[in-house]
This record gives sequence, C-alpha cells and structure tokens, in this order.
Amino acid sequence: MVATNSRQLVLIGTLGQLPVQFSFDSTSFTFRDSSKTSPDVHVPLSHVLSVDVSGSVVDAHVLVRNRGHLDVVNISGNFQEDDSEASSAAKDWVQGVMTAAYSGVKECRRLLVVVNPHGGRGKAISIFNHEVEPILKAARCRYKAVYTEYGGHAEEIASQISLDDYDAVVTVSGDGTVHELINGFAQHREPMKAFRMPIAPIPAGSGNAASLNLLGVEDGANVTAATLNAIKGRPMAVDVLSILQSGKRSFSFLSQCVGLMADIDLGTEHLRWMGSSRFTYGFLRGVLTRKAYQFSISVKTVMSEKEKMAEALQEYNSSAPHYDVPPVEEGDATALPPLQYVDKQDGWTTFEGPILHMYAGKGPFVSSDLMQFPVAMPNDGVVDIVIQGMISRVDMLKSYDGAETGALYWQDKAQYFKASAYRLRPLQEDGNLSIDGERLPFKEYYAEVHRGLATMLSMSGRYPVDFTLERPPGSA
Repeated sequence: MVATNSRQLVLIGTLGQLPVQFSFDSTSFTFRDSSKTSPDVHVPLSHVLSVDVSGSVVDAHVLVRNRGHLDVVNISGNFQEDDSEASSAAKDWVQGVMTAAYSGVKECRRLLVVVNPHGGRGKAISIFNHEVEPILKAARCRYKAVYTEYGGHAEEIASQISLDDYDAVVTVSGDGTVHELINGFAQHREPMKAFRMPIAPIPAGSGNAASLNLLGVEDGANVTAATLNAIKGRPMAVDVLSILQSGKRSFSFLSQCVGLMADIDLGTEHLRWMGSSRFTYGFLRGVLTRKAYQFSISVKTVMSEKEKMAEALQEYNSSAPHYDVPPVEEGDATALPPLQYVDKQDGWTTFEGPILHMYAGKGPFVSSDLMQFPVAMPNDGVVDIVIQGMISRVDMLKSYDGAETGALYWQDKAQYFKASAYRLRPLQEDGNLSIDGERLPFKEYYAEVHRGLATMLSMSGRYPVDFTLERPPGSA
C-alpha cells in the first residue's frame, strides 16, 4: 500500500507490520511509525545519503546523531509491486527527496580515496574498510581507493592525477597526506587547475587539524561526519603559502613553526602511537626545559590590533557562507602564482631576540587541545603569526588552561599578526623547523600567502569555530 503527496509517503515498513510514514520539507527528512507508538525521527536533509525505489521497496540510508556520534541508519518500506500508480508515485517522491537532499551538490561523486596505512596509530585501513567505505556505498559514490606505500607517495599521486576523472580527493590519514597532495598539485602539468581539485580530509592520523578546522570541535574527529563532508561538502577556496628555502619552493596549507612548538611536534614523532596526547607530553617537557630560541623574524604586517582582528572574524562569520572558488583563467593553468614580496624591502617589521616560539598558521586549530589561531579565516589572503616571548614556567602552565578555546590569543606577551609574507632567519645552529608537521632543514626561509589557491570541501563555507571575542577580565 502507498499513499503520497509531493512531500509525504506512507508505506508498509520495517517497523513490524505497521505503516511507516516518510516525509520531507525544506530542511529535514522525517520517518515515523504511523501508529505513533514510537517518536518521530527528524534527519537534516544534509544527512540523507540516498533514497531508492526498487521493485516494491523504498529504501533510505540516513545519518542519525546518537549521543554525539553519527550513525548510519537504513529504513525501508514496501508497496504492492503490481500497482503501477503506486510505483510511479513512489519514484516521483524519491526523486523529490534526492533533489532536496543534494541541492547544489552533485550526487554520486567520483572520489579518489588516498589511504595512508602508516599514519598515526596505523588504523587507516581499518577506518576506511569499516567506517568510510560503507557510507560511500550507501551514498552511491563511485570511488577508487589507493594505499600509500612510502613517504612522498601521495605527492606523486597528486602530481599525476587525471583531473577530469574525479570530483574530489579524499584522504584517510593525518595532515601530512594533505600536505603531500598540495605539493603534488603544484608539480602537476596544470597546477592551477589541479589546485581546484577539492580535498576532503578524513581524520586517521596523529594530527588532524585540517579536519578540525573544516568540521569544528564536535565533528572534527568524527570519521562519519568527515565522510559526509566528502559526499556533500561544497568547494571552498583556501589560502596556501609558498615556502622558499635555499632556492627550492614548496607549499604549506596549515602551519609553520620553530622553537618550542616545533620541538613539541617533531620531537615527539616517535610517540605517534599516543595520538594527540604526544603533544601534551611534549609541552610539559618544554615547560621543564624552558629553552630560549634566537631568531630574526621580518613580517609584512597587514593587521596587528587584536580587537580589530576579532571584530573582523565576527563580521566574516556573520556573512553568507564563502563558497566562491575563483575560476582558472585561460592560459594560467600551467603557471604557479608569482612571489610578490620576496625582493621588496619596504613595509617590513623585524623582531630579534629570545623567544619561546614562532607559530604561523592558516586555520584556528593545530590540534584538538590548541586553538592557536582563533581569528584565522580560510581565504582572507593573510597568514596568522604568533611570536611568543619568554614567560615563566608558571605562566607557561597557566597558558595551557583554555588553550583549546583560544585563550592564548589575549596574552600580551604573545604578539599576534596577520601578514601577507614573512621571513625567518635562525640565529642559532640547532633547532627544528616544522612545516605542516613535516621536517624541513633548520635554516632561513621565506613564506608568502596565495589567496584562495587551493580548494577544500566544506559543509559550512567557513571554519565553524566558536571563539570568545571579548578580552577576558584580568587577561595578561
């Protein structure tokens, strides 16, 4: 039996032999036991993976939030197969749901899934097989999975990718694989076109800042939410930095750091099995040593007043989602963007002396417990830079309190800049330089921002990060 209108479908369903009523509106998909013995279940349309009709069965796969997690739920209902009128009505209803559920988004995306079996705790293959792949199948995505075999393999894959064969590249790994993809796109025969290939990170490494920034704290470590983003996220332009060192050019999408924060990152690589806890261990070790680092840092400053930067973030987040991805101009597909400031001397501010660390980044989170750049935006054309002066061990420990909410931003001894470029020169022989969590030689380098050069998939068109805008009373 079937009864329909343009928004509602009543079937004999899987809740015993009771009628199951499906309905949808502009925002949600609802299924209920028509006898009303069970509560209605409302699912956002964004969480509808697929609805199909085959023979006499209408079958739906949706994501339902359960105690903070997203679970895949399959529901179905039957009607008389020989009832042609019912069959036609059901097909029309299903098409209406799918059109609403995928409004503005392509159905059945073609995805290249890059799985790094060696990243983080070594669980990427299991995560893909048991969590990611079933959702891709439920959403009827067409995908090819490739498994990296050595360092730099993802970079090679990206440099040779057939751009017309895929709608997005999905990583099942940590931030290092995204870093490799970005640098691989730069080596593609059509780099500017390659940079328009969206990337969707699924957290499976020890560092998953890209996923945190795109999905927010609640869902940043949620594999299901990240997979949904790969299926339904929209392309969002993101800034990328050129890193020029000893004449060699590479690219950074996430962060660059020296001093304490680089030691925490690179000095705990042997503890990747600990997950993000290794960063806490590294910080506490750094408090004990309280080592001073000597650098010369020159910054091409665009903004440095903290209240104004916070206000700019509020204005940005209150505007419409930012899904504008600039097209590749004819004739520009084979040329990387030029460096505009590398030879210019005017408009730079230089800092020298002992510091705890210098940290530069393009997203609010660098780990789940550290919102280092709370006013960072995806595509504002600048990099956020923190130069942390020397503070006592007690103040270092105090700074850890509230680090996950961006409280460090208001510390007076933490100088915060938005810059279009910067130069860093070590004034000591030994140290660590971390670029997107990867080790580079500890020597002078130049960094410059390219606005909106790369592309990520996003469900919100911004970084969904909650940051307290007002300076807290009594902040240092």
